Amino acid sequence: MASVSSSDSSSSREKECNPPNNSPSSSPDLGPSLLSKINSHLDHETDPNLDPDTDYHNLADPVLLGQSDSLLGQNDGLMLDSGDDFTDAEDDLSLPTTRAVAKSEITRMLPAVSEAIAPIDEGQDNVLPPRSKVEIISTTSRAAVEHAEEFVHKVWEAGWRVAHHASLPDWLKDNEYLMKGHRPPTNSFAACFKSIFRIHTETGNIWTHLLGFIAFIGVAIYFLTRPSVEIQWQEKAVFSAFFAGAILCLGFSWIFHTVYCHSERVGKFFNKLDYCGIALLTMGSFVPWLYYSFYCRLEPKIAYLILIFVLGISCIVVSLWDKFSQPQYRGIRAGVFIGLGLSGIIPAMHYVITDGFYHAINCASLGWLALMALLYISGAIIYAVRIPERLFPGKFDIWFQSHQIFHVFVVAAAFVHYHGITAIANYRLTLGDCLETRNS
Repeated sequence: MASVSSSDSSSSREKECNPPNNSPSSSPDLGPSLLSKINSHLDHETDPNLDPDTDYHNLADPVLLGQSDSLLGQNDGLMLDSGDDFTDAEDDLSLPTTRAVAKSEITRMLPAVSEAIAPIDEGQDNVLPPRSKVEIISTTSRAAVEHAEEFVHKVWEAGWRVAHHASLPDWLKDNEYLMKGHRPPTNSFAACFKSIFRIHTETGNIWTHLLGFIAFIGVAIYFLTRPSVEIQWQEKAVFSAFFAGAILCLGFSWIFHTVYCHSERVGKFFNKLDYCGIALLTMGSFVPWLYYSFYCRLEPKIAYLILIFVLGISCIVVSLWDKFSQPQYRGIRAGVFIGLGLSGIIPAMHYVITDGFYHAINCASLGWLALMALLYISGAIIYAVRIPERLFPGKFDIWFQSHQIFHVFVVAAAFVHYHGITAIANYRLTLGDCLETRNS
């Protein structure tokens, strides 16, 4: 008998702690009931402003429980404005439609939510035990958060899309080995500059030269603002030619890669500026080296300066030719600028013949100039042959493509050249003026 009593009491305790599933107060029935009320309200409530054949529920569900204001209030930070969207042709969900749908769905959902959770707020303890209310609120909150994340993702996707190479217009098809991640035409400078902070095929090209552009502005400001007791105005003027060339080259480059997708007309214009910048950097780089290498020899200094400026201006004129920027002339472009840089071999050989190889390496920074030339030429060759994306099409669409490697080599070569001309300037200025040098 004792065992029977114990069994009965144990059974009664289990019933108290675990109400049967058919009880009206059990949580498994009321949780779905809450969601069914909301769904029922949505199924029978139609907004006259929306298309009856379109299912908008997935866009609106996440904003049920107070998420709407924060999400919609921050949409300008998440996506591009209307007219600035990048969307694939196969997905025509525009941002204004997304906002209108979300706001309309929120408006007609709120009455359903209020009706569904009214029993909880009215304190009907005889219907819902405390544990059931907590479970319902917890379950609903988790669902709201999950749907909110999905909503943000959908709106983000609606506001920012990239295109496949095959879907681009001909004027944007520069490299067929980059398959995905291209920006389609925008016809908006605002959209182009917003894309600086997005991920696409030009992201690396923009930032490699944008950071170099900022760095050289900083170096130039520091150098040119030194007091005259440290750096004379003549040295500032000579180095200014190099700083101007570097800043213009890197500046034209990152701006071109930013606005390249605006339109064909804008893309061609800034592409020409990009090529002009390369010529300006080459000319500006020669000025301080020729000035200090032939410091006391006026005739060769002037002759070589005239030579490099004639060649540089010729490159600029060629760059203004419309067909020069076409993909089939990529090798010719690389050859033109490599040839311009290699013209520096002529004054370098002159210096070696007159002053000796040892003096050229240790005093005229010829070693640093050789490293600079190696970086420029290597980068140009990589750019021309399009390695590595040619070997692995579609694998380097975003990062480590040939144009990005070329950009890194250009920035590195410019800083190597700056170090070299600084070294030769310091050496030359320690020797005194030309009269003292000749007498010694």
